[in-house]
Amino acid sequence: MPFADGAEFGATGALERIDGVAHYAMDPTHEANAGIVDLALAERDESGLVRFRGDATFVVPVDPSKGNRAVLCEVPNRGFRFAPLFLHGAVPDKTDAAGRLGDIATLIAAGDGLFYRRGWSMAWCGWQWDVPRSHTQPSGRMGLDAPRVPEAKLGDRGTMQLRIQPAAPSASVPLTDQHTAAAGMALQHLPIAPADLEDPAARLLLRDGAYGDAAELPRSAWRFARDRGGQPVEDAGWVWLDGGFEAGRIYDLIYRPAECHVVGAGLLALRDFAAFLKRDDADNPLAGHIDHVIGVGVSQTGRLPRHFLSLGLNVDEAGAQAFDGVLAHIGGGRRGEFNHRYAQPSVQPTPSFGHLFPFADDPQTDPATGAIAGLLDRQRERGGVPRIFQTDSSSEYWRGDASLTHSDAATGADVEPPEEVRRYLFASTEHSSLSVSGGGNPRNRIDSSPLVRAALANLLDWVRGIEPPPSVFPRRRDGTAKSREEVIEKLAKLGTLVLPDRAKLPRVVPLDLGPTAASGVGTFPARVIGEPYSCFVSDVDECGNETGGIRLPEIEVAVATHTGFNPRPDDAGAAGEILEYAGSRVALPQSFLSERYASREAYVAAVRAAAETLVANRYVLEEDAERCVEIAVRRYDAALA
Repeated sequence: MPFADGAEFGATGALERIDGVAHYAMDPTHEANAGIVDLALAERDESGLVRFRGDATFVVPVDPSKGNRAVLCEVPNRGFRFAPLFLHGAVPDKTDAAGRLGDIATLIAAGDGLFYRRGWSMAWCGWQWDVPRSHTQPSGRMGLDAPRVPEAKLGDRGTMQLRIQPAAPSASVPLTDQHTAAAGMALQHLPIAPADLEDPAARLLLRDGAYGDAAELPRSAWRFARDRGGQPVEDAGWVWLDGGFEAGRIYDLIYRPAECHVVGAGLLALRDFAAFLKRDDADNPLAGHIDHVIGVGVSQTGRLPRHFLSLGLNVDEAGAQAFDGVLAHIGGGRRGEFNHRYAQPSVQPTPSFGHLFPFADDPQTDPATGAIAGLLDRQRERGGVPRIFQTDSSSEYWRGDASLTHSDAATGADVEPPEEVRRYLFASTEHSSLSVSGGGNPRNRIDSSPLVRAALANLLDWVRGIEPPPSVFPRRRDGTAKSREEVIEKLAKLGTLVLPDRAKLPRVVPLDLGPTAASGVGTFPARVIGEPYSCFVSDVDECGNETGGIRLPEIEVAVATHTGFNPRPDDAGAAGEILEYAGSRVALPQSFLSERYASREAYVAAVRAAAETLVANRYVLEEDAERCVEIAVRRYDAALA
């Protein structure tokens, strides 16, 4: 159908949107599919192939010859297409009463259409098995009909861990991703029903803190049920606790799900869809017009490319390379629940397979186990390593994992990225402004999309042979990397921020997931087997803003302190812990601003000079320079109002 009511996008002309279904057939014995947990146990057709299908969407030029021969293949985040928001500023037209995302499930708004005008096509494929979908509304959230493993083939079935940390007291909670629910983002996955509602082996553990000592609650004190009028009513999609779940405390529910999906099939779908985009196939709307596929993922799907490449999946069964470049945005240093038995792809903070060593691209030694590994080892063995940009906000550093991508896991010593990789910290930004959850401080809300837009343009240039701007991230050797405790001490002197409890800062720790973990079947909860890995964040200047990353004009010429952390609000429990998505913004005193900036004209001149420097260094596109200036000046006017 016509895209954006048939609007023309410069020399690219009109675009069309195509929604369809992608069909996949995998040989479970092929070397290219090695490492996908339970694929060999899935049902096969008469030719020995495992077949499944998922959603697909394209936005392409009506005349493909007018494109730039590149396609952005975004990995949908929990079924949502986010690229229109962070690339084109295309805010959904409708939201619900809580300010949630509303029609983004179906809408692909044009926004300012910058990349369409530059000739890009865009494509999305469903990869996540547990996304709520409507088969009567195929243009909604995107998912995958993943293959299942027959009960008879499961053997030692294993269990699943669901972590629950309520933001408010509740008598019962759904068997779904509590982390995104607490963030107010309405991105929960489908409830994962237990195999047996009366299973005596199911366990509910209670702890304070991510790795605090766990106490097991009596099986008689809870059940798979939903609260109705103060009474539990049996429900396979909920868990009920006598006396209710307390705000801020952590509950780990360990149980056996009713069904076993091949979760890693989503990674294979992503690979084969990307490779298909470059093929001269009759079903490909871009056949003959694409040379390069650039993969883009954000947050959850910013972690997914790290997992994908760690398995060496960027070459398909035919030996074709899938992605030529990958932009992993706000993914940090971890991976995810993307390829083990009973995995929940939406889960982020639960200590599980996604928290395991290695974190850096090149080989290191794990101080806990002595294992030597790098994230790109297997992809290098198979070939097909793409050009990689990793862009992070301050939040991924403050939650304890982003610095592991460019430091030694044992000592914290600086480690430079390999030649295929560039890393950038977007200084003093928060994970995402889409979350509506608040914290102890006002929210950060800095718009980092100008930096993301420039990164995408630079990545395509790199794939085509033009060297990108140098990496910018905190380093110990130049003094821009500090411990979180050191930075908290500096921020405390400002006297304006609610600060986190240093003893409750999140860390990544070595984990043991049991004797069958190597085959993708974990024993939960994971057992801590060593001291936390090293961790650091960017140092800050006299305004409390970060010095170890790319600084937007409103950070370089500041009227406020911006951080990547925000402590939990008092009424959410777990006082002193940080919200993993939210940052903080506190205005600097007007007296300080008056001394620092002689006049509004002087402020505007300084902001414009900062924007021009970013453009000259290729960290911001020329088209976005004035927008950066306008945002900073608005903040200045508001601060002095």
